[in-house]
Amino acid sequence: MNKYTERLYNGIIKENPTFVLMLGMCPTLAVTSSAINGLGMGLSTTVVLILSNLLISAFRKVIPNGVRMPAFIVIVASLVTIVEFMMKAYFQSLSAALGVYIPLIVVNCIILGRAESYASKNPVLPSIFDGIGMGLGFTVGLTCIGLVRELLGAGQIFGVQVLSLSWFTPITIFIMAPGAFLVLAFLVAGMNIIRKKMEEKGKPLAEPAGCLSGDCAHCGQADICADKKGV
Repeated sequence: MNKYTERLYNGIIKENPTFVLMLGMCPTLAVTSSAINGLGMGLSTTVVLILSNLLISAFRKVIPNGVRMPAFIVIVASLVTIVEFMMKAYFQSLSAALGVYIPLIVVNCIILGRAESYASKNPVLPSIFDGIGMGLGFTVGLTCIGLVRELLGAGQIFGVQVLSLSWFTPITIFIMAPGAFLVLAFLVAGMNIIRKKMEEKGKPLAEPAGCLSGDCAHCGQADICADKKGV
């Protein structure tokens, strides 16, 4: 497996941001009432991820270390603004459905996390593939959740009625907020089963890392956190 394929595999399977690392939970739970919403949110984030990784990697030797996070946010915010305007121009209904969650891509921890942990430390091409892999992993996660919620909650897939209402009664809780948590829980449980099988084959998936797990070793903000704890 070459380094580019490894980046794709890493984002989609090994370190899937939704089912393994549990990142970006706000849009994951809020916009996945339908498959098309999940797909739209995932692809929008993927575009920003790819372009931000590209630019941050290209300018990694120019951006001063002391202002790297503000610089990353400016780059991401500029790209998100472009994506938002494009969606409003060409995908008005989807833009309206996603609402405020498109501008909030600016502070999506997946994007800033990849910028800090990978793009700012690696060449352009691997960073692009890292963005593609993580973006596709996020898109797959949101689309899967949206598919299950839409099918059980409305009997539809991508807006097409696949379960006849003559015999199927929609379970409306699945298109409400509690349904998002239920579906996410079952899909994460499924991913844990896959993790166990892969571990048995000697190919373990990544363990969740970062602030929630107390892992500061690979965090670019570890020194800052240590300074705050000492205050």
